[in-house]
Amino acid sequence: MSSAGDRDCCLLVAQCCLVVQNQSDLSDQSDPTDQTDLSDAQRWALYAHWLESDDATVRANATICLIHQANFLLDQQIAAIETQFITEGGYSEQLATARLAERAKTKDQSDQSNQTNPTDLIPQCPQCSKPMALRTAKQGKNAGSQFWGCTAYPDCKGTAEV
Repeated sequence: MSSAGDRDCCLLVAQCCLVVQNQSDLSDQSDPTDQTDLSDAQRWALYAHWLESDDATVRANATICLIHQANFLLDQQIAAIETQFITEGGYSEQLATARLAERAKTKDQSDQSNQTNPTDLIPQCPQCSKPMALRTAKQGKNAGSQFWGCTAYPDCKGTAEV
């Protein structure tokens, strides 16, 4: 009781499942079924038999299979990006790492020339361990004198003498 269109649908589903299965290991470059180097015309030719079918059911099933394949590949890409984010960190972390590496490189170069790096002389806040800034008292009994004040002020009111 099955028509030729039903058989075509079953064949299409089987082929789409095979294509998705073959795409599951994207890192295997020796895979003879790897279709990543195909042109658009060659990719269209793979599915043209079903996409150009006179039977609307066959066309619909072909479209569903292609959507399923696209969803699967997007899931694979999202998983790879998530793994990369976990192992390498996000943009801010990568930027901070690069900045620290550049500072270390600069520090190594300045150590070779026996110059002291001014940032080495900046103390850390005794209360919150953030770097301190050189400030001048504007009022009170110490007006006009310099002191180290926490850069997290007003959240942290840590100070140190110069």
